[in-house]
Formats: sequence, structure tokens, C-alpha cells
Amino acid sequence: MEENKNRPLILITNDDGIQAKGLRSLIQAVQGFGDIVIVAPDKPQSGMGHAITVNDVLRLNPSPLYPELNAFTCSGTPVDCVKLAISEVIEGKPDLLLSGINHGENSASNVLYSGTMSAAVEGAMEDIPSIGFSLLDFDPNADFTGAQWAVREVVKKVLDNEFPKSICLNVNIPQLKQEEIKGIKICRQAKAYWKDNFDKRFDQFGKPYYWLTGDFNRSDRSEDTDIWALDNGFVSVVPTQFDMTAYHAISQLNEWGL
Repeated sequence: MEENKNRPLILITNDDGIQAKGLRSLIQAVQGFGDIVIVAPDKPQSGMGHAITVNDVLRLNPSPLYPELNAFTCSGTPVDCVKLAISEVIEGKPDLLLSGINHGENSASNVLYSGTMSAAVEGAMEDIPSIGFSLLDFDPNADFTGAQWAVREVVKKVLDNEFPKSICLNVNIPQLKQEEIKGIKICRQAKAYWKDNFDKRFDQFGKPYYWLTGDFNRSDRSEDTDIWALDNGFVSVVPTQFDMTAYHAISQLNEWGL
């Protein structure tokens, strides 16, 4: 595709699918910032993490939902969407990758399961300035006006400054009206996790099946965490990296004599 060299090229994707209100809200929020290309899943792909499709074909089709934009659906995961966009649609790298706005939070350890954030992480692996946006509301008809304000504020700063290499931004937005949001805070990822439970049920043939449930342990509420920021009415921004090396443990493991 041809790119207007005078305007940033923005790649937009998500994990809730191309029909999601959060995706439309993200597009509306950034339309004035550059030229937009959309490659989003053709169906919901929540919880897919950094999965890629290796045992099936991938389909890439133009979408009629955004006739005024370069919009495509992908039959695969959010990471598949990013890879196909770079290789087949843009045939190069965008200036900015935006993922979301997710229906539901991706704070703390949720980032590990999130398709929304994995798309942003994939962008970081390609040295593309990348941001994942999430709203703390799972309602498919949620009010995204406050989230759109946060998107515009963060994107403006990203485009006006040098973006750090090999990271992406994990942005979570409380479900508040714009005038109720207290501001934006740079945070660390809280040490919080899911306590999983499985609801055992039986189908019409008497065979058991399981439905994953659980409670999110939000005990780490230090004032420098994303959970504290969200609980106190702030938008949280966590710089996130794909290098998962536990550097602090290297010297200890060397002492084992391995």
C-alpha cells in the first residue's frame, strides 16, 4: 500500500474482534493523528496471549465495516494480525501500533494472557512504538468517552517524543467520565494474580466439562502500582518489555555451579 510520508502511518488491531465498540472508539480517537490501517480478528480472540497460528491457514479479507479506511479481518490471533499487516498489507512497518480499546482491564499479571497486549508486544519486538489500551469495563456497550480522552493524551505524547526501544506501553483506563479521571500515572505492574477455580458441569450425555472461573487477587496496592492508580481514578501507564530474563537471579544460579 502507498503511504503518505507527511503523516504517521498507524496500524490498529485488537483482540475483541473487528465488530467491537472498543476498536471503533480507538479509531475515532486517533483519526486526526495520521493515516490508519486496520487489521483485526474476524472473531473474538480474548485470552490468546502471544499465540500464533501454525496448524491452520490464515485468511485475510477486506472489511466492509470501515469502507473509508484500509480495513481487513484476519482469521487468526492478534499477533497473527500484526504479522500479516506488516508483511502483506503495509509491506513494511507502521510508525505507530495501537491495540484495543480492550473491553476489560489488563493490569498486573493479566498482561500475560492478554491478546490486546500481545499485539503491542509483537510491535515492540519489531521496534515499532506500540501501545495497548484497555478499559475497566467488560460491557460490550461500555462508555468509551473517557478512554478516548486518555488515548489522545498518550498518543500525542508518544508522537512528540522519542519512544524507547524494545518496549510497549500498557495503558489501563478506569471506567469514569472524562472529568472524573484524575490524571495519568506512570506505574509498575502490580504483583497480583488470579486464584483459579473450575466450575464442573455436565452435558446432556452426562459427561463432565469445566468452566474456568476465579477471583483476581489485588493485594499489591502500593502507590506505584497500576492497580493503585486505577483504584484511585488515574489512568495507569506501564512500560512493558518482552525480555523476560530474571537478571537478578543470574548470579545466584551461577553459584549453583551449573
